[in-house]
Amino acid sequence: LPIFLTIPLILKLLWDWQNNMKKVLGILVLSLLFIFAWNSPEAKAEDFKLTKITENLKSPWSLSFINQNEALITEKSGNIIYINIEKQELKNIKHNLKVLEHGQGGLLDILYYDKSVFVSYTEKRKNFESSTSIAKGRFNKNKINFKNIFRGEPPIESGYHFGSRLAIKDNYLFASVGERRQGMIAQDATKHPGSIIRIHLDGSIPKDNPKFKGNEDWLPEIYQIGVRNPQGLTLSPYDQKIYMSNHGAAGGDWFGEAKFGENYGWKILGWGGYNYNGTKIGPKWEPGFTKPIHYWIPSIAPSAITIYKGKEFKEWNGHALVTSLRNQSLRKLIFKDVNEVKEDIIFKNKIGRIRDIQVQPYTGKLFFLSDNGSLWKMEK
Repeated sequence: LPIFLTIPLILKLLWDWQNNMKKVLGILVLSLLFIFAWNSPEAKAEDFKLTKITENLKSPWSLSFINQNEALITEKSGNIIYINIEKQELKNIKHNLKVLEHGQGGLLDILYYDKSVFVSYTEKRKNFESSTSIAKGRFNKNKINFKNIFRGEPPIESGYHFGSRLAIKDNYLFASVGERRQGMIAQDATKHPGSIIRIHLDGSIPKDNPKFKGNEDWLPEIYQIGVRNPQGLTLSPYDQKIYMSNHGAAGGDWFGEAKFGENYGWKILGWGGYNYNGTKIGPKWEPGFTKPIHYWIPSIAPSAITIYKGKEFKEWNGHALVTSLRNQSLRKLIFKDVNEVKEDIIFKNKIGRIRDIQVQPYTGKLFFLSDNGSLWKMEK
């Protein structure tokens, strides 16, 4: 062929070859991605099933296992419910608490530990004032007689931001106390609202708390200040640290560690969020304050957390599981390297607003309480 005909033919062949190679490479890449996703334990988020155990609970707030088949549930109105999961038996347990259900307040967290039951609750004080209080009683299926071991001071007239979760480490009881929507009170260590407290299991004050280690003006129960409304608190079975989740305002939710004598900065810091009227609160973070491990902007409204340890989802061991109210999701955080946290959404919009999460003893299966009044089990 003449050269002027040969050159266009060669160019067309090269063009067709290039396009075909792009298609082949595209198919190859997609195939490799599919194979990787299918075989990656982190990506198989739907490899589970959810089963409703019971329903018709009224604003359930907290779940605590007694053993593999028995557990206690709180309802915000003040009820403590005993449940035998295997037998599907539910029973109200009488008690002597003076619970005030007001706004976000009521009977909140419950924690069974060594034949004792600890609860955090909104206690009616004088007039319309209330406090986040903690009580302890001996477990009994018929009636529990509680005695207060902590009272948040001062009592405040507000239906907002009580916290409150409980966690036990050795002979210490940690508890989160919300700032009752009072903002800068969280910077006042002469008042409990807006703090993490640490007391002994009998309510006595540890002599190694911050007050006795250089922070003389702090109340003796306070372990850390500067939080807003922490509704997640847990002990890691791996590093023995206490971790928590905290509600920001319009944005600025976070997951972080409870640290001795430190300050998370509310309401000097805004953690990336804004006031509900759209005005700026303060910087996301600045030196001198405790830095969260992970932020959520916009808000997810984190409710409860656990550091997973179990057989059912053993590939998640050591990861933080965080439940959400606002977008009704279960999230998993891999935070071994706090400078490079990886977040996976395990599921979303399946069981409603998730109020609590607990790991079933021995099996490692997950149990959830949802605001719509249901108890759910998650397993493979």
